[in-house]
Amino acid sequence: MVDRDLPERMQAAALDEFGGPEVITLRKLPIPQVADDEVLIKVWSAGVGVWDAYERQGVLVPEGSALPIVPGSDGAGTVVAAGSKVTGLAVGDLVYVSATTRPKGGCYAEYAAVQAQYAAKVPDGVAVEHAGAMPTDALTALAGLDALSLAAGDWLLIFGASGGQGHLAVQLAKRQGLNVIAVASGADGVALVTRLGAEISLDGHGDLTDVLARIREAAPNGVNAILAMAGGQTLDRLTEALVDGGVVGFAHGVRPEPGERPGVVVRAYDGESNPRQLQRLNELIEAGPFVVHVAETFPLGKVREAHQRLETSYVGKLLLTVA
Repeated sequence: MVDRDLPERMQAAALDEFGGPEVITLRKLPIPQVADDEVLIKVWSAGVGVWDAYERQGVLVPEGSALPIVPGSDGAGTVVAAGSKVTGLAVGDLVYVSATTRPKGGCYAEYAAVQAQYAAKVPDGVAVEHAGAMPTDALTALAGLDALSLAAGDWLLIFGASGGQGHLAVQLAKRQGLNVIAVASGADGVALVTRLGAEISLDGHGDLTDVLARIREAAPNGVNAILAMAGGQTLDRLTEALVDGGVVGFAHGVRPEPGERPGVVVRAYDGESNPRQLQRLNELIEAGPFVVHVAETFPLGKVREAHQRLETSYVGKLLLTVA
């Protein structure tokens, strides 16, 4: 089914070469055609993540992509066309997308065609205007929690808890019945994770001896696992708070990677976008109000500024508004 009022061309932010933020330019491109297993989305907003910078640099280019490339694996909007083999989604549905494979371009555009398996209806509890910033980091946080295999009542330390993935992981962990110690960045980060329900909120920029003392006071028997969104010496020290045999989970891309050591199990994880994970994520989100904290919003015409902002410190996520 297709919305018959579609224009022939759309505004998009695209790149003809790889490099810095300056290679992204606005231009008019044809609206992509929809295959039998795809949906066409009128994009409202698109998340801006470090993976977009890698794509811009030519380091992480989606399979099948050809220049000019429209970045943007994360987005949200309204379905305006659906292929003949698509089930569960229909024209008019409000959806979010985490499209790891998108040879027809991403969500830095007024329209995006993606395989329906990468899309899900926006769940109750998520502010529609922020849904485009959520998908990849939320799915990655869910994969991280899966990798830890914790039980309700266990203690989890989230390192980097006020970042894009971290602040979503705090909320998903609470929904799984975990006790969360959130190590965040700065006073604004601590305030955010406290508001999101962490039992203990600590500033990772503070004195590590004091931080460890607070952790041991809260969990005298040790924390069962650490979910790490960053590596380095601070993480190495935090592992001192683990129980014997405790787990450190880290997303691929964290540098330096946590090293194996006696009494510590290290597991890497990656987010995965598929119908099962999207359904699980939605079920967890709909258990209560869910915050996608947007640090700053940019119109599509300011996409270069958004990519420059990626290189600075901020709490939560960055978002492009398209519609």
